[in-house]
Order: sequence, then C-alpha cells, then structure tokens
Amino acid sequence: MTLAENLFENLRLELRRGCLTLAVLAQLRQEYYGYTLRKALAAHGLDIDESTLYPLLRRLEAQGMLASEWREEEKRNKRFYRLSSDGEKMFALLLEEWQAINASIDATIRNNASGATNASGDNTL
Repeated sequence: MTLAENLFENLRLELRRGCLTLAVLAQLRQEYYGYTLRKALAAHGLDIDESTLYPLLRRLEAQGMLASEWREEEKRNKRFYRLSSDGEKMFALLLEEWQAINASIDATIRNNASGATNASGDNTL
C-alpha cells in the first residue's frame, strides 16, 4: 500500500467512526439484535464489521445510550438493543449537530467549487 493509500485509509476510517455511531443510534430507534442491525446498516450502504459493531454497542450501553435484553428467538438467546430515553435525547442532539456540520461542509465545498474567495481574497480554506 502506498503512503497516499495508507493515509486515505486512515482518514477514511476516522471519518467513518463518528458516522457509524450516529448511524447505529439512528437505526436503534427500533429494536435489533447484532446480526440484524449489521444487515440493516448494510442495506443502507454502511457495512460494519462485527469487531467494530459489538464493542460500539457495549460502549454505547455503558454510556447509558442503549438498553438491551436477552431473549430467546429461533431457539437461540439473542441480545436485543434499542435506544434508551437518554439515547433518544442524545441522538436528537447529535443529529442536529451532524446536520449543521454537513450543511457547513456542503457550503464550503460549493463556495470553493464556484471560485468564491475568503476574507484574504483567495479561495483557500
């Protein structure tokens, strides 16, 4: 892997990390167990490895964002997750923040693409 490819991969993973947290919270407004949560996220174009998903679920639960319970389904015990009431509040706050950041980034990209200039008179960030 070249230096540029390695750098891109590291930056891509950093970008995805925060986005995946928001996506998991969004999906868990409805109850899922791990495997079906992975499938639901993948159906929306967000593939996530088990080695990433399960530690994220445990961390979010430890932070009080998720509630979970073990239940038997299809003759197997499965842990079902959903947003807690605190998780619902945090999701709303994070979603608002993400939308504001996204709008700012979109505006920055559009302005620079159209040749708009900054206060210094050039088009650099």
